Amino acid sequence: MARFLIEGGTPLMGEVRVSGSKNAALPILAAALLTEEPCVIHNVPDIADVRVMMDIARDLGAELTFENNTVRMHTPSIATHEIDKEKAKMLRAGLMYSAPLLARAGEVKIPFPGGCNIGKRPIDAILNSLTDLGAQVHRADELVHLSLRDWQPASTRIEALSVIGTEIALMAAAAADGKSEIRLAASEPHVQDLCAVLQKMGATIEGVGGNILSVTGTKKLRGFEHTVTSDYIELGTFVIASLVTKGHVKITHCDPTHLDMFWHWLDVMGARYEVGKDYVEVFPTEHLGHVKRVRSGVYPDFPTDLLAPMAVLLTQAEGINRIFETIYEARLNYIIELEKMGVKAEILNAHEAIIVGPAHLKGAPVASWDLRAGCAMVLAGLAAEGTTEVSQIVYIDRGYEAFDEKLRALGAKITRAPELHEMS
Repeated sequence: MARFLIEGGTPLMGEVRVSGSKNAALPILAAALLTEEPCVIHNVPDIADVRVMMDIARDLGAELTFENNTVRMHTPSIATHEIDKEKAKMLRAGLMYSAPLLARAGEVKIPFPGGCNIGKRPIDAILNSLTDLGAQVHRADELVHLSLRDWQPASTRIEALSVIGTEIALMAAAAADGKSEIRLAASEPHVQDLCAVLQKMGATIEGVGGNILSVTGTKKLRGFEHTVTSDYIELGTFVIASLVTKGHVKITHCDPTHLDMFWHWLDVMGARYEVGKDYVEVFPTEHLGHVKRVRSGVYPDFPTDLLAPMAVLLTQAEGINRIFETIYEARLNYIIELEKMGVKAEILNAHEAIIVGPAHLKGAPVASWDLRAGCAMVLAGLAAEGTTEVSQIVYIDRGYEAFDEKLRALGAKITRAPELHEMS
């Protein structure tokens, strides 16, 4: 397991391109299994989670190549309906193969999934739509076995506007011959991107971008060619990286309309930036104002995946700033790591914390508790005086393509090294 060594205090300068969205690429890879025809997917980020998702697809029978961020995938037949236990533990998104396997093979066996350690994410909320659409669910100690005779078009509700639950329901409804309704659907840009793919495959979807989706499916879905939407979380990450280092960075190949609430809070803080159609340019900002409370929420509210990076920005803002995580509990452990770097902060409960700024960050050994917390530690290290060591960066590699390489191209002093125990 590797770690990052960061020598902080260098303003980032230059231009960086946003990669394709991990959260769009994963369900689109699963959707490609719905058809016997070839599929071509462009702008796929080369990250650990995508690699695992492709490995699962190969296990299931897909003929697949990945070169220059393009996946070419063809699954003329299904080799197995069982998802490998070890790979399922690595990636919660493996659940997305449930609907395609039911559609193609009539059954699927899924070990209970893994992913980041960010609180309870019950599997029932994700799979309920499959039972509404005709699947039978059988549970064992560490396994979910689903079977299907035939999809039954139906109306289903998504608990807690679950993104993965919505995506699974969309794929099932697209494969069902008839009209289904998905209520309380998630509406994130990556969900909309999956809708675009399913429509290319032959489904008709009304209400895209809203919380009620009407899906007219077909048993014979066709192949597709599609370019994955840009990663708006990566966009926000590089905006924050520029601001905390008082740098001047232009971020390209992005869609700024995906981050309206993020821009709102930057305006409140007085951050200097310019938004174009497909770029954002961030200018050095010497003073960041007080924020009463940044609250995460379902799209189009402030993204939960940007709250940890935002907490780092708040360390440089005036006064007592509060963050409120509404989506997951137990996702604030990065506050403990920020305190090691000299930040005055307090975790109030499983969802809320206060951060007192502006703080003079000092380099320290810190850990990555999950993907976004690890990213936050890197951002803090870039702004800190001295050397910061970020361990457990396997989490970061799961979600950010060439993160350290992109930062180095902007002038950051960041190197990748083995963990100390691996050197002995």
